[in-house]
Amino acid sequence: MLQLVSDSSCDLPDDLIRRYNIHIVPLVVEIDGECYREKVDITPKEFYKKMAVSRELPKTSQPTPVSFSDVFTKLSQFGSVLCITISSGLSGTYESACLGKRLSGAENITVFDSLGGSWGQGLQLIKAAQLAESGHPLKEILTELEKYRDKSNILILLNTLDNIVKGGRLSKFQGNLGKLLDVRVLLHNDKDGKVVLQKKARGKKKFMQMVLDEIGKRCQDMTLVDVGISHFNNLEDAEFIKKELIEKHHASNVLISEMGVVMATYAGECGMIIAF
Repeated sequence: MLQLVSDSSCDLPDDLIRRYNIHIVPLVVEIDGECYREKVDITPKEFYKKMAVSRELPKTSQPTPVSFSDVFTKLSQFGSVLCITISSGLSGTYESACLGKRLSGAENITVFDSLGGSWGQGLQLIKAAQLAESGHPLKEILTELEKYRDKSNILILLNTLDNIVKGGRLSKFQGNLGKLLDVRVLLHNDKDGKVVLQKKARGKKKFMQMVLDEIGKRCQDMTLVDVGISHFNNLEDAEFIKKELIEKHHASNVLISEMGVVMATYAGECGMIIAF
């Protein structure tokens, strides 16, 4: 039986993690000198409160190779292990998992780079689990995952530039100007798994319409497409987008979750990530 492993950046809700028996290796986030393991020592809501009053952007770090090795060693006794990680273009987690594989000494372990994060990674885990449940061998699952990954879309919606400023990617002056002009930014994952600027708009109404238009350009009919939306304290807008996708693009399966602490560190207050 295939054993599924992921790092905590997948942002899957607990019910789906249990449903598909996915083993989570947590990333670590440091805020105000304290370190927390995502989904173990701190919840998203607790983290949101701490980040709101912190002057510095929290620091994130990938799981250690030993963390992966311990999980791989345990699970490899029960069948092949497939570990799907956050994009290697965003984190060193993929390399850490590869080192963990070598440390374990087990030969029945495969590490797969999702080239995404949040639901972009989570939907691949669900796809792999469903294929395994249907009796597909690992080789076929990997082939299907590559196809699925290549055609997937990941959009990152930034409602504030605060975290980009804290992270040093934008000057304080530019950030304040963006706030004054109410600039919101849409990013997307490129095919190398890196985040790049897509578009920007002034004001919430124009921004939301721009996002919906962009989704429509990429996928007009979502009847057979799974959609995942993660949000940082922004359930209202996530539900609005879900409603629009159902009404205008015939989406049949839209899943919403709270954004995990690692993704939230970069997305910022009211940010969202949409994968389909």
